[in-house]
Amino acid sequence: MKDFSHLDAQGNPAMVDVGAKAVTHRTARARSIVMLNEEIMQHLTGTDIQTKKGPVFQTAIVAGTMAAKRTDELIPLCHSLGLENCRITITTEGHDAIVDCLVSTEGKTGVEMEALVGASVAALTIYDMCKAFSHDIVIRETKLLEKTGGKRDFRRD
Repeated sequence: MKDFSHLDAQGNPAMVDVGAKAVTHRTARARSIVMLNEEIMQHLTGTDIQTKKGPVFQTAIVAGTMAAKRTDELIPLCHSLGLENCRITITTEGHDAIVDCLVSTEGKTGVEMEALVGASVAALTIYDMCKAFSHDIVIRETKLLEKTGGKRDFRRD
């Protein structure tokens, strides 16, 4: 059984010491899927949903980017990272809004949490901005799609 990396020898929470790790190029891509109903999708004009609060997807992209940059303030024991890139895209397939967040940096630790937080907060922003139309919204899933750099790469098929 693997040891939990965020516990010290006495079993107390501890930030992982990455001091001896090599700096490598790290990337991660995460996805959240937001199920919207027909009532909400009727407001889709072109590639965005328009509300009195403003364009939903554009606002969600800004919110997700801001959140990814502040992941260390939200997730205990998460390292502070200077992201070199954060790109959030939102597309629609049927009634689903698909939020992809791709982040990268040169660093000693991975950026999976930044990608997951970015996708999650963008999805939550879509919910917040669309709830005036209907509360029948489901954030169906948030998952890591791939990561590179570090000990091992990961790719979900």
